[in-house]
Amino acid sequence: MNRAALKPHHLFLFIIVFLWLSPFAQAEDSLPKPPEYVGSETCTSCHAEAAEDWKGSHHALAWTAPSDETVVGLFDGRSFSHQGTTSRFSKEDGRFLIDTSDVKGGPQQYEVVGVAGIEPLQQYIVETEPGRLQSFDVVWDVEQNRWFHLYPDQELTADDGLHWSGPYKNWNARCAECHATGFEKNYDPKTEMYQSRQVEIGVGCEACHGPAQAHVEWAETGVPVDVTKWAGTNDIGLLINLPSDDSAEAELRGYLAGTQQRLSRLSQTETQIQQCAGCHSRREPFEGGNPLPGTPFHDAYRLSNLREGLYHPDGQIEDEVYAYGSFLQSKMYANGVTCTNCHNPHTAEVKLEGNALCGQCHSPAGNPDFPSLALKEYDDPSHTFHAEGSTGAECKSCHMIERTYMGVDGRRDHSFRIPRPDLSLQTQAPNACNDCHDDQTYGWAADAVASWYPNSAKRGPHFSQILAKGRNDLRGQGEALVGLAEYDALPAIVRATALDMLVPLTNPALATRLEPLLSNPEPLIRVAAISIQRGAPETERSARLVGLLGDPVKAVRIAAARGFLGMRIAYMPEKMNQDLNVAMGEWQTSLAAKADFPEAQLVLAGIGLTTRRMDVALNAFGEAVEMDPQLTQAWVMMIRIHDALGDRQAAIETVHNALEKNPNDVQLNLMRADIGG
Repeated sequence: MNRAALKPHHLFLFIIVFLWLSPFAQAEDSLPKPPEYVGSETCTSCHAEAAEDWKGSHHALAWTAPSDETVVGLFDGRSFSHQGTTSRFSKEDGRFLIDTSDVKGGPQQYEVVGVAGIEPLQQYIVETEPGRLQSFDVVWDVEQNRWFHLYPDQELTADDGLHWSGPYKNWNARCAECHATGFEKNYDPKTEMYQSRQVEIGVGCEACHGPAQAHVEWAETGVPVDVTKWAGTNDIGLLINLPSDDSAEAELRGYLAGTQQRLSRLSQTETQIQQCAGCHSRREPFEGGNPLPGTPFHDAYRLSNLREGLYHPDGQIEDEVYAYGSFLQSKMYANGVTCTNCHNPHTAEVKLEGNALCGQCHSPAGNPDFPSLALKEYDDPSHTFHAEGSTGAECKSCHMIERTYMGVDGRRDHSFRIPRPDLSLQTQAPNACNDCHDDQTYGWAADAVASWYPNSAKRGPHFSQILAKGRNDLRGQGEALVGLAEYDALPAIVRATALDMLVPLTNPALATRLEPLLSNPEPLIRVAAISIQRGAPETERSARLVGLLGDPVKAVRIAAARGFLGMRIAYMPEKMNQDLNVAMGEWQTSLAAKADFPEAQLVLAGIGLTTRRMDVALNAFGEAVEMDPQLTQAWVMMIRIHDALGDRQAAIETVHNALEKNPNDVQLNLMRADIGG
């Protein structure tokens, strides 16, 4: 295979032409520039108490430069062996060094150029090529004082995409934006190199509060901020930068109401939650770095729904999904609870220890901010049915199950669910009772809960029963999934998940039935409902989707642009055509920002297939397998395309290259037998 023909810049030339030459880029350039970042040190001179809380926090230490103060692992010459490879950790002339045989091309020595985190583990960042940072998979266990491998059961060769040197462990693309302030990835698809930069490493003050230039100018001069100077660049960040003056805030809100839609979409509660969610979520980014603080979540990311492999059928965490997707399922979110009701945003720790944290609201005294709460005693054996002071009597043991990721890092589910061992019998999803009583059956736990609460209304039907069955028998659960999608009492993420599952079943009747969801107030539902319209006739589909091209939410606009891909449209009114160009431009920009993602290359290949540009599809599939040779579906598609084009020799060559990387793949071996050669 001629790899020289498979460079991504060729593909992006096509994408730019295919998606017209959107006016979106010019519109971005015409906006006023945002305030400048000033650095956390500038903030600490006035905000001493907050700075003291922040110093030493997981946010402040999310990414630090290597030094005797920041490195806690023992770089004293000891070695660690894993799956036939050995890595040695040493220190020389103040430099922290990793000598490893776990690398392509023979043993290499790398200098540690960055430190990630502080506890319960610490990870080390090395530079494998100029500008390319990778997170090493042998990490330091802070509690046990030992080196360990993050994936001890995986045998990952150096040409595996999941190897520490591969694209999924690339620090620039996968990690840095949430470990830095003002990060810009700056990946060049032509050279396949990074020139990343950031205002500061670590999650500093301005990572959450926004660039502080306007605030500092006011603090130093006492002159009120000119609200028009930066309007349209960082709406919510501007509010944070203003002095605590209701009239100034009202002036800014009034000004923005006429020029921007972002701010009006979000309440103060939602603004705060979405600011945290930018990093504390499993999501697809639209940009190549930090969006300006205050950017609404759905203008910067597409959230992962409750997909199999990420979440259990009842929405409990399975893979490492962080907190936002779980929290959206909770009654606490539905009733206005925010992150800072429980967490100190500067220390990044909970405000109170033990059951006192939940007792801020769940007690006989209650909390006037949440008047719907039942005023009763919860921290008592009459509620917990466990001995006072025991692990079983802790609120989090029953209502926030814990799962361990990265070997030693325990994370708690933020859906705050009532334990339902009765559902485990039907869905095989875990439950809090059997987490502790792992020597007992689901039936035993279900009987125990039923005996404690014999007349409970909390054991009724649950969406997990349908999602679990749908995962095993999609066609048999089609109508039930439609019912979930239409049921407006369910959390939006659950309804969007049902819509995602229905896409393979879509047809004209289903698309018509679910058309009303295109105007649902929840962006998650609008995004998912757009895909259902694939089943509609083209003329009806375009008529239904055209209004969403100008939706106030970027995630919806991009989804609508994808919905128009491949349509044959003879004429559109000027305003609609402009909306289509802008939405297509946003999609183009989003794909360009992820040119270093194998999964983005698969999307680009799909565009090539849809538009019958087989050269484009081959280029993108080729780039995807160069990044991740284990993407067998990409190899399969390349073989099929070559075969369909009558290029038998290229098909034979491709199947041999694929099997060299994936010798045990059944489908590839069958294709070799079928093609011959």
